[in-house]
Amino acid sequence: MGRAPVPAAVAAYGRSMRDQRLPTSPDFWRSPLRGTWFTSVLGLVLLAGITVLFVTGLLSYAAYNPDLSPVNDQTPDKGLLGFYLFSWPTRPAWLYRLNQGVHVTLGITLIPVLLAKLWSVVPKLFTLPPARSLAHALERISLLLLVGGGLFEFVTGVLNIQLDYVFPGSFYPLHFYGAWVFFAAFVAHAVLKLPAALRNVRGLREERGELHAPRPDPPTVSRRGALGLVGGGSLLLFGTTVGHSFDGVARQTAVLAPHGGSEPGSGPNGFQINKTAAYARIDPAETAADAWRLVLTGRTGTLRLSRADLARLPLYSSALPIACVEGWSTSNQWWRGVRLRDLAALVGHDRPTDVYVESLQRHGAFRHAALRANQVGDERSLLALYVNGEDLDPDHGFPARVIVPAAPGVLNTKWVARLTFGDLR
Repeated sequence: MGRAPVPAAVAAYGRSMRDQRLPTSPDFWRSPLRGTWFTSVLGLVLLAGITVLFVTGLLSYAAYNPDLSPVNDQTPDKGLLGFYLFSWPTRPAWLYRLNQGVHVTLGITLIPVLLAKLWSVVPKLFTLPPARSLAHALERISLLLLVGGGLFEFVTGVLNIQLDYVFPGSFYPLHFYGAWVFFAAFVAHAVLKLPAALRNVRGLREERGELHAPRPDPPTVSRRGALGLVGGGSLLLFGTTVGHSFDGVARQTAVLAPHGGSEPGSGPNGFQINKTAAYARIDPAETAADAWRLVLTGRTGTLRLSRADLARLPLYSSALPIACVEGWSTSNQWWRGVRLRDLAALVGHDRPTDVYVESLQRHGAFRHAALRANQVGDERSLLALYVNGEDLDPDHGFPARVIVPAAPGVLNTKWVARLTFGDLR
């Protein structure tokens, strides 16, 4: 016997139940928390936070003086995106320390806010049809770029901070170009949504739409309670990260940062580093005091100086921090050595000029670096031989390292082998 026909109403009901199990169905999303007020509050927090992140990120890029020399520029063919670049200043000495500390700490602090915001708008990614009009299509495209770009920027940033970068290609161009794509989508989205967001937060109107569940589940927490959980998560991340920009007890609270915890040693050389001599594959035979020579090249030719020769030159002291792109930094250390501008004068440059610095380092990025004339000319910029009253140890760049105020840590080259003075542009 044949199977009895299924009534049309029953078949339609079955299809409806199946559709509800798909993310394209409004009934799939049942949380009562989603709504324009919740999303608007998160959006306004991100509007302020991401704007600060973008500005500090651009400043961090400028600090590398990327248009000075190819060795500094990890982002070739930047074209119009480099319109804002300027000669990075040396004053105040803590400028890069502040900029990068804010950039990294704020970025980590905003992670719960970003994830909550993405969760709150995820139903919009599945709405059908994909585009109801040109304006709707542009909004959907900006939303996809916003979500994808935000995740990409935060993930690559966190991986770089954790010194465990695994994306193919250099972090610098990927993060730089990704930031411009993300921020362009962010601005477009903000222009479209800011008026409604302000109305929602002021409580003038709760606009119902794609974010509201048609048949929500019973609430287990209020929207304000959910915001409290998000804020608590951000405060937790802030409290376990911000200490990497300080010394002493504060650093020990930075349990989520690679340079948190106790100092890596005691004594004058017992402060933070990124690259050890072993990691950089420094050959101790090359850095021995009787074997190492600094090669100076400039307008009048080339000089070769031993460490003893350098120690007989006029020596000066500078109190300067070390600050790295990963956000960690040290307080001021007392460095003592020969001024870079005095070394330039030894090879015929009476006025400060650019310098190309080469290291004995064989492994890792930034084996070479370029510094601008204003950095060379600063009286605090040294080829340091000593720190905190003692010889540099191997991990801090013995027999000599560059130290420049307000420069990113990687431009304070360790294990210096050669300084070439002259216009690099």
